[in-house]
Amino acid sequence: MSSRFNKELKELVRDEVISSEIADCIYQYYDKKKTLKPNRLFTIFGIFGALLVGSGIILMLAHNWDNFSRITKTVLAFVPLIIGQCVAGFSILKNKSNTWKEASGTFLFFAVGASISLVSQIYNISGDLGSFLRTWILLCLPLLYVLRSHAVALLLVLSSTYYATEVGLWNFRNNSTPWLYLGFIAAIIPHYWIQLRNAISSNTTSIFNWILPASITVGLASFIRGNEELGFIMYMTLFGIFYNIGKLSVFKELRTLRNGYLIIGSLGTIILLMIFTFRWPWDEIYDTTMYVSQELYTSLLLGSIGISVLGHSIVKKGVRSVNLFQVSFLVFWAFFFLLSGMTTLPMILTNVLVFVLGITAIKIGADTFNFGILNYGLLIISVLIICRFFDTDMSFVVRGALFVIVGIGFFAANYMMLKRQQLKHQIIKK
Repeated sequence: MSSRFNKELKELVRDEVISSEIADCIYQYYDKKKTLKPNRLFTIFGIFGALLVGSGIILMLAHNWDNFSRITKTVLAFVPLIIGQCVAGFSILKNKSNTWKEASGTFLFFAVGASISLVSQIYNISGDLGSFLRTWILLCLPLLYVLRSHAVALLLVLSSTYYATEVGLWNFRNNSTPWLYLGFIAAIIPHYWIQLRNAISSNTTSIFNWILPASITVGLASFIRGNEELGFIMYMTLFGIFYNIGKLSVFKELRTLRNGYLIIGSLGTIILLMIFTFRWPWDEIYDTTMYVSQELYTSLLLGSIGISVLGHSIVKKGVRSVNLFQVSFLVFWAFFFLLSGMTTLPMILTNVLVFVLGITAIKIGADTFNFGILNYGLLIISVLIICRFFDTDMSFVVRGALFVIVGIGFFAANYMMLKRQQLKHQIIKK
């Protein structure tokens, strides 16, 4: 316990705010809590240690691999797997600390992959990288719930993303959709949900708040086959889902930087809409074949999920709590499907939508005294003006004046916000 904490307790006892018995109970409570708290640094070093040990074993075997007989190779191929299982079993039976479970889970995860690849090489078992990753992930999924290891969960998310991109993007000879990726992510969600319920503010949860939406964002590209036009709808809807998830009450107390759903959803929405503020996307998206495709069904599924999450927010918080970012994916659906045969009108409406989104971000930042969101809104408007700088015939005087106005807006908005914040602090002190 810190000396300052002890000093505060003594002052409270001396000033008769609390009794000495209560002070002792408080001290014992926090001392016990500190003892039970896991050492994060030790856990991290344990995971890296497991990785180094596993890598060292594999390198030592690889050095003399060609000199071994087939039987010897087979036995050695299973050695890392047996060691990993023994250490993991010891961690479970003896109920060892989280550091043991994280380290043993990490070692066993890579041991499974090493054993699969070695046995395939020894007996010349054919197969591609996609099937190897699929088998590896399926064998390691139970580890997530047996050990309750965050490191294993993170490795499963990364390997699942690799599987999706390998099957759906990089393997051009196999024009298939990695549907199993959805199953892998769904299998990880319960572990993530438990973490959200029990430790919403922890660093581990914050990492998953970023890695999961990032993985799904990358993986969604694997579900776009021949109708790239509808890929815009799929991604716009996905970003709308992310933003609405980030606005759920479970994330209410989180700092913005810890809410990956909110940031990825907002940035993705703005970037896609900014593309459609130009004329050329609207000239190329009209295609009647896209209405009978896998991409359309995927878009409809994502749209149903997005509307469901949005509806949940409306039921819980009311319609007035909904901002334009939450419904922008529905607005884009209307532009895309109702006005896709045109060019000028949807382009103008998209410019208006982006501008209003910038104003919305400025208002949210001003209402919450958040300088980051305030400047984000100003940045949206600035980028919109820069985009129009390249595709309009405005004179340089007008363009320069617009930049001056935006610059003054940056200074004025931040100055007014700072003054409001100082005034608020003065009122609170009084």
